[in-house]
Amino acid sequence: MKRIFLLIVTNFAVLAVLSVTMQLLGVDRMLVQGSGLNLNALLIMAAIFGFGGAFISLLISKWMARMATGAQVIEVPANMTERWLVDTVKRQAERAGIGMPEVAVYDSPEINAFATGWNRNSSLVAVSTGLLNNMTQDEAEAVLGHEVSHVANGDMVTLTLIQGVVNTFVIFLSRVVGFVVDRVLLKNERGQGLGFFVATFVAQIVLGVLASMIVAWFSRQREFRADAGGADLAGRNKMIAALERLKMNHEQSQLPAQMSAFGISGGGGFMRLLMSHPPLDQRIGALRESAQAGRVNPVRRA
Repeated sequence: MKRIFLLIVTNFAVLAVLSVTMQLLGVDRMLVQGSGLNLNALLIMAAIFGFGGAFISLLISKWMARMATGAQVIEVPANMTERWLVDTVKRQAERAGIGMPEVAVYDSPEINAFATGWNRNSSLVAVSTGLLNNMTQDEAEAVLGHEVSHVANGDMVTLTLIQGVVNTFVIFLSRVVGFVVDRVLLKNERGQGLGFFVATFVAQIVLGVLASMIVAWFSRQREFRADAGGADLAGRNKMIAALERLKMNHEQSQLPAQMSAFGISGGGGFMRLLMSHPPLDQRIGALRESAQAGRVNPVRRA
């Protein structure tokens, strides 16, 4: 469930590097025409760098995930638990119609898992030691089904395309803001001065946060679909039990009231807009409602 956080952070880093490179190479200065901006050229440049940054983030997502979490890919299962993990992911991948993902374990006390990769046949599914130690086998099977469903549904590529669109507008609008501040407010007629660079940098940060909210909203919608896929691959009751376990663990590990506003998993206010996952009660309720309605779970198959 670290998937979206890692993608957004990596995208921010790549976008920052590309932005600095553009300024050092004088690309921004080339977009100025007399007393105005060449908006057509700016939009094309923004799209190239915006989508380029998003797809670079996607292509290195498996490497970044392994580096960030210390996940160790299971080459040859060393024990019965690792054998069960590999066999379960293999069985679920075959049912979902995707290539066999790499399976990894990373050392962390939290109950967590993630899937990443640039396409459906070159992915990584990783689970924490906390998940293995605190979940039953049925619950862990449901979590694996949830992650395999993310891969089968093409969620990483879908969110990368969305990230590319919002990146384009972040780059475009931040430079428009920088130009207006430099030329209109600071009356700089000799080109792009310090005001342009400072205003562009600040605008890119603010717009980047707003863009992250958009990506997070789409991510929350994809989580419901992955939950339904996990229910299809492992069983609805197992998927509900896994979410109940996550809810119980979350409630037991909540921060003290005086510190809750600073927690990354804060349940309300501004932080809710940046949440990549819907509240667990909503996810559990959606599974129970779909069971009552008799809906078919939408795991895409080849």
